[in-house]
Amino acid sequence: MDLINMLTQNLGISDSQAEGGTGLLLDLAKKQLAGGDFSKIASAIPNADTLMKNAPEASGLGSMLGGLGGMLGGKAGNLGNLAALAGGFSKLDMDGDMIKKFLPVVMSYLKEQGGDEVEGILKKFLK
Repeated sequence: MDLINMLTQNLGISDSQAEGGTGLLLDLAKKQLAGGDFSKIASAIPNADTLMKNAPEASGLGSMLGGLGGMLGGKAGNLGNLAALAGGFSKLDMDGDMIKKFLPVVMSYLKEQGGDEVEGILKKFLK
């Protein structure tokens, strides 16, 4: 089963919400990870480029906190990453609680497609 179907079936969200949320996550990962690490994640998710291109922009407070958190690094950087995701998820009519449900499905899919290494890259980035 592909990732978008897993998200829609497990979380009861629409295709556009699943695609947008995945695109937001990929876009954030691309901005934060080294090129080789990001390409491992992107290669495990079909149409990663299209998903990122069609994702809503994470703007407003979430994006601002994401930028500040990234500059501070460590735990603050990770909180900023989650804040930036929350801003984008709200544009998809999903609340912050959906991020908590969304991420484990994506992690499971990445582990299935790319193994522990690929799952670990995203896990480390989000902690």
